[in-house]
Amino acid sequence: MQTTPPPTPPWYRQVSRTQWKSFLAAWIGYVLDGFDFVLITLVLTEISDEFGLSTVQAASLISGAFITRWLGGAVLGALGDRYGRKLSMVLSILLYSVGTFACGFAWNYHSLFAARLAIGMGMAGEYSASATYVMESWPAALRSRASGFLISGFSVGSVLAAQVYNWVVPSLGWRWMFYLGLIPIAIALWMRRALPEAEEWTESVADKGAKPNPFRPLFVTRGRATVNTVLVVVATVSLFLVFTPGGAGMVPVLSVLAGLSLAAFAVQLGGKRGWALYLSMIVTLFFAFLYSWPIQALLPTYLKTELGYSTDQVTDVLYFAGFGTMAGCWAAGFLGDRIGAKKAYALTLLASLAFVYPVFAVQNNLLLLGILLFLLQATSFGISGLLPRYIGGHFPTASRGAALGFTYNVGALGGAVAPVLGAHLASGMDLGQALAVLTFAGTVIVVVLVGFDVPARLNRLTDPDSTPDHLAVVTTEKPVRADR
Repeated sequence: MQTTPPPTPPWYRQVSRTQWKSFLAAWIGYVLDGFDFVLITLVLTEISDEFGLSTVQAASLISGAFITRWLGGAVLGALGDRYGRKLSMVLSILLYSVGTFACGFAWNYHSLFAARLAIGMGMAGEYSASATYVMESWPAALRSRASGFLISGFSVGSVLAAQVYNWVVPSLGWRWMFYLGLIPIAIALWMRRALPEAEEWTESVADKGAKPNPFRPLFVTRGRATVNTVLVVVATVSLFLVFTPGGAGMVPVLSVLAGLSLAAFAVQLGGKRGWALYLSMIVTLFFAFLYSWPIQALLPTYLKTELGYSTDQVTDVLYFAGFGTMAGCWAAGFLGDRIGAKKAYALTLLASLAFVYPVFAVQNNLLLLGILLFLLQATSFGISGLLPRYIGGHFPTASRGAALGFTYNVGALGGAVAPVLGAHLASGMDLGQALAVLTFAGTVIVVVLVGFDVPARLNRLTDPDSTPDHLAVVTTEKPVRADR
């Protein structure tokens, strides 16, 4: 007598109540991350007027968070690998919330810039900690959904910040935008207090009594430790000078110094078998930021200066963009679980190319521009919701936090370069045309790198026995080799 197997429950019932609670806590943290990050862009005019800042100084306050991202992502990610994802999340959210609160007490440019450095470290750690925590807590078959849903929180935070700005700044001033950053932080920390540790990290690391140290290759000998300490200083100082007025006239040399220092860390962290993966992943992520951040950073300027839109009209357009990104993150999660993260990422980005030039061809039709921008952001920026799933699958559990935090946040320097490059291109053409060219070219490069699986292919040259997708593996992982 044949018995029919019980029907498969809908996907949302495959996620337990505890796993949903874990996701919600991480999602709120990421909403706050997005809220805190965009605050400076909303109140930059008010800050410039009060402190008498030049255009270059004002812009450097935005770029300041990128200077310390690589260090914060690596250090807080490594703490998560060694002591657990929960601790890393709590430390990250405390760091960027304290940095945000400190912005409200800034008395000049330098004090505000210092607070922005703390925000950069915290938000970098938040990305790697929350992403690894959620994906390692959810069922393996639903991890693209976990990734996409989580990243949508950043857009929610951005939209929320824009709304709060309209309520708070006209009556209370710009400083209260930063003071308010502590209120929802308390809620997130309360929710995280009773959360369980990530299941996969617990099984692969904690239950075995392992104490992984992803930074061990950097301190094997006293000589190497000394050299790497110097490299940390060189990279940090070089990035500081690149993104502040102090590096005027020396940007090419300083950029090379910073790049070589960070590449040296990547080679050492990857080891003999993984160095090609680390370097190629950083390059892929650099171009991922390079194609997406010109529009994120310069779209309001384009709307105001070239299209002559009013402030209210710009806000309306940005709402279309924000909700497009959210919808794209959600859709990316479903598509990634259905056809695979790499394929979903490449195909959706390829589809986004159909909207790049039409967005910048529309001039006097606000509704049409909003619809096209919604579609572009959904397929272009929204698909980045799969990035945690895409990156994390390349690295084993014991080193995933540090590896994801380091490669993602070094690649994020493309987000700091993008506005500068877009503005430079605009000196020889219209700003809209410059943004279209940069977005189109960067997208094509990422489609090639992800679609042809370049990081994994290069990794197999140096590590033929590498696991194709660590996040798809539900059994206990092999011990991590000492040379990785």
